[in-house]
Amino acid sequence: MRIALFDDWRLGVVDPGGQTVRDVTAAVRGRSGGDPFGAGWWVRMCRDFADAGPHLIRAAAAATPVPLTSVRLRPPVLNPTKIVATASNYGEHVAEMRDAVLARVTGQVDAWLLDFDVFLKAPSSVIGPGTEVVLPRAAVDQGKEVHHESELALVIGRGGAAIPEAEALDHVLGYLVGLDMTVRGTGDRSRRKSYDTFTPLGPWLTTADEIADPQALDIRLEVAGELRQAANTGDMLVPIAGIIAYASSVMRLEPGDVILTGAPPGVGEVHPGERIEASITGLGTLRVGVRR
Repeated sequence: MRIALFDDWRLGVVDPGGQTVRDVTAAVRGRSGGDPFGAGWWVRMCRDFADAGPHLIRAAAAATPVPLTSVRLRPPVLNPTKIVATASNYGEHVAEMRDAVLARVTGQVDAWLLDFDVFLKAPSSVIGPGTEVVLPRAAVDQGKEVHHESELALVIGRGGAAIPEAEALDHVLGYLVGLDMTVRGTGDRSRRKSYDTFTPLGPWLTTADEIADPQALDIRLEVAGELRQAANTGDMLVPIAGIIAYASSVMRLEPGDVILTGAPPGVGEVHPGERIEASITGLGTLRVGVRR
């Protein structure tokens, strides 16, 4: 199932071809009004999707399909308690950071930046498809580069702490395309990656049962029509299950939380007026603009 949030934060099911959406809001228990901050219904749906899913399927079968071009797609997540991002999880990305990027943007190579780890991004940085990444004026005026990082993202369904790696994928509600926008430079990762608009997500959430092997997906990113990133999730140093197990050993993962699984090689600078298109096998294409 492909789950979208659209217009006044209504819930929809997108057809397999990604052309239409069917409004299934009425099938959601506990949803009242269109205020995204009253998002308890979303968390409950993520947690209890085994029960909620069949209701959505029946509602979608009875609903009238509407062209996606006629609605405003929102990010397919609502007020996650946290966004857990993954650092240094593709070998070729580690190499490009070590051999080229860090020396240019910071004048030094701090070894700890090349180690696998997790860190937090501000949930307020999330935006959806068809919107724009806003380059921080102060950072740009200081000559700092803002880079794109296309990544496989996931949403937690059933939460937990100290989740065993063998059980980790059972905690995934679904997958989506993510961008981890970054101001290059020194200092804390969370600060440099948490500016408003720095976590585009979309175009919809594809439930885990639709993805036979999340470690066999192609990731591609183009900027202004130029191919920048092309990799496969099988190239991860730590697989998705390992990321979930490690992150949950540090912090409890809650239903609706988002995990970004790390950037493949090919990261690069973006500029005002450019268009970013990121796609992942079976998950659709996320398109955003860039402005100051």
